[in-house]
Amino acid sequence: MGLMGSLYVGASGLQTSQNAMNTTAHNVSNIDTIGYTRQQVQQGTRFYNTISKNKTAISWQQIGLGVNYTNVKQVRDVFLDKTYRREVGRSSYYDTSLAAIEEVEDLFQELQGKTYSKTLENLRDSLEELTKHPSDSVRQGVLIQRCYEFVTRSQAVYTGLSEYQDDLNFKIEKQIKTINEYGKQIRDLNEMIQKIESGQVEKANDYRDQRNLLLDELSAMGDVRILEDGAGNMIVQFEGYDFIREDGINKIELYEDPVTGFYTPYWSNLAKKTTNPDGSETLVSIQGAEVFNLQQEISAEGNTDIGSLKAMLFARGDHRATYRDLGDGTTQGNAHYNNNISQSIVMNVQAQFDRLVNAIVVGINGVLKDAADAATALDPNSTYLRDSNGDAYQIFNSITGEKDAQGNLIYTTQNLIINGELKQAPSLLGFIRPDGKEDQATADRLRDLFKEEKYVLNPNVQTKNNFIDFYSGLIAQVTNTGYVLHGISANQRITVDNTAAAREQILGVSSDEELSNMIMFQNAYNASSRYINVVDELLEHVISTLGR
Repeated sequence: MGLMGSLYVGASGLQTSQNAMNTTAHNVSNIDTIGYTRQQVQQGTRFYNTISKNKTAISWQQIGLGVNYTNVKQVRDVFLDKTYRREVGRSSYYDTSLAAIEEVEDLFQELQGKTYSKTLENLRDSLEELTKHPSDSVRQGVLIQRCYEFVTRSQAVYTGLSEYQDDLNFKIEKQIKTINEYGKQIRDLNEMIQKIESGQVEKANDYRDQRNLLLDELSAMGDVRILEDGAGNMIVQFEGYDFIREDGINKIELYEDPVTGFYTPYWSNLAKKTTNPDGSETLVSIQGAEVFNLQQEISAEGNTDIGSLKAMLFARGDHRATYRDLGDGTTQGNAHYNNNISQSIVMNVQAQFDRLVNAIVVGINGVLKDAADAATALDPNSTYLRDSNGDAYQIFNSITGEKDAQGNLIYTTQNLIINGELKQAPSLLGFIRPDGKEDQATADRLRDLFKEEKYVLNPNVQTKNNFIDFYSGLIAQVTNTGYVLHGISANQRITVDNTAAAREQILGVSSDEELSNMIMFQNAYNASSRYINVVDELLEHVISTLGR
């Protein structure tokens, strides 16, 4: 090769070394940038000039034209990316569930400076005091006051649970908006990456970093599966359904329940709609279009415990639960409880807490009604424990007056109110039988309500409890659930940290390594420069010699 051609070799070295130093400098300058992936220079050879072809020779005589800057690739591990995103999603699920159970614990542990268990103990103590002197108006007044405190505190706890459901509902709405926005940004980045990399050597690595960071964030919200096609597009599935495609995104919409106001995420393109004369669409049904199946069992083996959004939906549930959601202990009741209530942190506690309140209310009202009916059975004209209308006095009344299929009043925590007459004049109870004697038997029955062990937490539990033990069991259940979730959450965070550290070793920027590369490429640049100087001196010498 002539001396003029040798300049190509030196020029290619200068150009390639300069580009490599630029890439190294870019790595160093982004060492603290979140989501940045280390970039690595790939070099290759330029075309060879063939001088001669000799079949008897081992190889042809060829002269190279220098080095070529072929590619700048991101240093990533697909397996670690997949593992990290799956474990982040699982960690987010248990972190969100743990936050929900801690919120429930706070509601029972301390409310207005007093624990709820003290309210139950006060009500029990007032019934025990009543047995000492049933006709004492002071003791009757204390009983009514304790019943009023019981209703007020119970409703405060239940309202707190309901408000937390509303808070979760707001967070679900907010997160759905974030997911849709991330989908749009990823789709836009797909287009930009495709434009930059189409038919060119240049790689849109910084845009790829932005896209990967969004995918990491998205994976914390739900089960995400990712595939990159040959054109550089990221095809993303969210909860098993295509979310981001080559031609756009499938948007997630929210259906608002007209009764509870709770949101249900659904795929807009799968929902049943009708087209109006003006061209607008009206939603008909979201059946089969739901993003999440809230009937599925949560398990790590089935990878159904992934994503903070799913955790919020399960924790919130789909309505405000009452004792009626626990069923009646039959097979049908168990199925209803297991499919709709048991996996929801808030609904499970709501239903069991409401069962406790309902059992106390029905028990006290029932004792008073039985006493009034017994007196009437002996004397049809008896007014014992009856109001001016002839109805048996009931300490607790239902605001709505709703009745079940058997004709019994439905007493839920939220529809309770203290009898106005008894609240104003507790002495109306009297507890003096028609024969003029104290009704000790009725007072004893009221006291014994707190001793009867016949109440179970839910259809899956066989142990029967009295009221105090029922509440203790409920709190123990919440505490144990929190303890289990805390352990899983802590272990999951360790798994995420270890996976993130392993991934960071590959894609992270090492200042020492990059500075070593900088020195290496600088030396390569200097060597190419000296090479060109030598060729230049040779050319000058040849020209000077031939010019004489």
